[in-house]
Amino acid sequence: MERDIQELISQMTLEEKAGLCSGLDFWHTKAVERLGIPSILLTDGPHGLRKQKEGTDHLGLMDSVPATCFPSGAGLACSWDRGLIERVGAALGEECQAEDVAILLGPAVNMKRSPLCGRNFEYFSEDPYLSSEMAAHHIKGVQSQGVGTSLKHFAVNNQEHRRMTIDAILDERTLREIYLASFEGAVKQSQPWTVMCSYNQVNGTFASENEYFLTDILKNEWGHGGFVVSDWGAVNDRVKGLAAGLELEMPSSSGVGDQKIIDAVQSGKLSEESLNKAVERLLAVIFKASDQKKPNASYDPDVHHQLAKIAAIESMVLLKNEDQILPLKKEGTIAVIGAFAKFPRYQGGGSSHINPTQLDDIAEEISKVIGSSGEMVYADGYILDSDNIDEQLIQEAKDAAARSQTAIIFAGLPERYESEGYDREHMRIPENHSKLIEAVAEVQSNSVVVLCNGSAIEMPWIDKVKGVLEGYLGGQALGGAIADLLFGAANPCGKLAETYPQQLSHNPSYLNFPGEGNRVEYKEGLFVGYRYYDAAHIEPLFPFGYGLSYTTFEYTSLSIDKKEMSDRETLLVTVNVKNTGTIAGKEIVQLYVRDVKSSVIRPEKELKGFEKVELQPGEEKIVTFQLNKRAFAYYNTDLKDWHIESGDFEIQIGKSSKEIVLTEKVYVHSSIVIRNTFTRNSTIGDLMEEPAASAAVQQMLLQFHEKSGLMDTLKDNPEMAMAMMKYMPLRALVTFSQGIFTEDMLDTMIEQLNALSTD
Repeated sequence: MERDIQELISQMTLEEKAGLCSGLDFWHTKAVERLGIPSILLTDGPHGLRKQKEGTDHLGLMDSVPATCFPSGAGLACSWDRGLIERVGAALGEECQAEDVAILLGPAVNMKRSPLCGRNFEYFSEDPYLSSEMAAHHIKGVQSQGVGTSLKHFAVNNQEHRRMTIDAILDERTLREIYLASFEGAVKQSQPWTVMCSYNQVNGTFASENEYFLTDILKNEWGHGGFVVSDWGAVNDRVKGLAAGLELEMPSSSGVGDQKIIDAVQSGKLSEESLNKAVERLLAVIFKASDQKKPNASYDPDVHHQLAKIAAIESMVLLKNEDQILPLKKEGTIAVIGAFAKFPRYQGGGSSHINPTQLDDIAEEISKVIGSSGEMVYADGYILDSDNIDEQLIQEAKDAAARSQTAIIFAGLPERYESEGYDREHMRIPENHSKLIEAVAEVQSNSVVVLCNGSAIEMPWIDKVKGVLEGYLGGQALGGAIADLLFGAANPCGKLAETYPQQLSHNPSYLNFPGEGNRVEYKEGLFVGYRYYDAAHIEPLFPFGYGLSYTTFEYTSLSIDKKEMSDRETLLVTVNVKNTGTIAGKEIVQLYVRDVKSSVIRPEKELKGFEKVELQPGEEKIVTFQLNKRAFAYYNTDLKDWHIESGDFEIQIGKSSKEIVLTEKVYVHSSIVIRNTFTRNSTIGDLMEEPAASAAVQQMLLQFHEKSGLMDTLKDNPEMAMAMMKYMPLRALVTFSQGIFTEDMLDTMIEQLNALSTD
């Protein structure tokens, strides 16, 4: 329906405009009935709908409507499957329509800076490119159904410790290349209807009133056309927030925030034009949601449950498969051990807690697959709600394993270990889980561990078992997915979206997480995740991008369409991938880019492309990538833009960040050449790096050497002489020449060099 929003705004009272900028209650916006402005409902996500039932607690934590619980973000990202994420998003959109939800609060794209972050289970990755691609397609899927999303938490929200007040301190390059990049790609590709600001401060300013983030970058630079909503309770100063670009405060402030806006406009502290702009953005989304509401919408819970199963299968990662113990044979006796097999950990805690439409019993699903071919025996192994070791339960588990051909052990992180609201204290699983694994492995050499956890863990027991399947938090259909993967009805095809370090102290944020008092410094800078492990040459337990299959793949014929290009051109990259095994499978082809030589600090390589390809036995396909300027650029803080230094770049094709199998090289010419300005403190080495000045510098140095005799003095150690000259400031030429090279000559030379540099 066509509406003249400006005309509507002109008819609104100051009180109505201010009121529209905060919630009616915990989940709804206010209506203005006399002008036909409806109220809309925002509800938690992102991997399932959490809408409270009427008449229940205002948070909706205890009793929400039934909805499909898909795998959490940490798992879904391991699918590396854009199309699958979009299908899940569309299903979420269907459920929102059925429940009259206008905006689903998600996806969550904050970086996994530390494995300890309590909310890592719903964040996609440690890599901003992978994260932004997953988010972009999640958004496309949801919004294809006429339901909005709320990309969150903007920005630099990487811990739960003091999350409502903590001040994250980081430099501009790190901010742009890591922490904002995860949001940037999603905003530019998919235009989420809303963006949710985070609780924390960034470099001294609360995200809820950070004009640089909310207006300069999000609205003006990235072109976001929707509105910004606060995380629930994130507003520090309502008037500053509105002026900075925060349109909607949630939940209701019971009129307090509205009155502050009214007072600020009436006193002249806030212009009514700023308020009108906020209302315009709010109305555009409110009417979009209203116009796209589908009356009598419904969905098929069984169909969505099957999609949840597919998503779980595609997301789980086979980490170890010694002696090809997997897939398991159905014959004989199989011991299923661990209380998670009966009472699974399948979703995250806090605001993402879903009331599933149904829930698989893992042990039951395994029993179904085995059927009459074999026998399944079960043992609890540990008490679910305690870390205490129960020797009797462990003995029962050992007895079951000893009389079986194979033992499948279910272990991981109980919900009390990771949740919204607090961070983990370590990377270990409960001691009774670890002891169970070790005890069973002592009596059964054919042991496989299936993990249910939302984030990376240490595995001191890994050498004692033959198989490890990382299930993450697999959603309501995890049981069927695990059974199909263990027994070969499905082939594992997920790869890790985060690095698993061998121990917590190897993580780059280890010494600076979660900070001191109300301040946390991101001293590791750009070196998050695999970027750090590569640079520090630290061998992880499992690298970023790692995952095994029941088949094998061969990469050949890497090709680029040009060996030299400008930064305005696009590079076409192709590579052949062949299934060299005996069963069908899917491979995730990863493309990394390495700047061979750079004048600025850069990671060893960075992910810039990926594709998931399905191949039958013996089948070969060509995988194609297109790389633009951004794939080669770093953020230049002087230019305030993305910049490429002319030079060679290596195109790397890998099965993981550690296993690079093919490389090519391209020379990229920068369209922007940064010219140095030379001063008395510029070094001779700096000048030698400047093409326009190097010839003049060499001639000048030759004359200096001849007149001063300095090289004669240092001729017995030419290496030292060259090193000294490289880092010698130009002013030192006057000092060491003993009057041969004067101050006036130095000033003239600097003037000439700067003239050459700008030609």
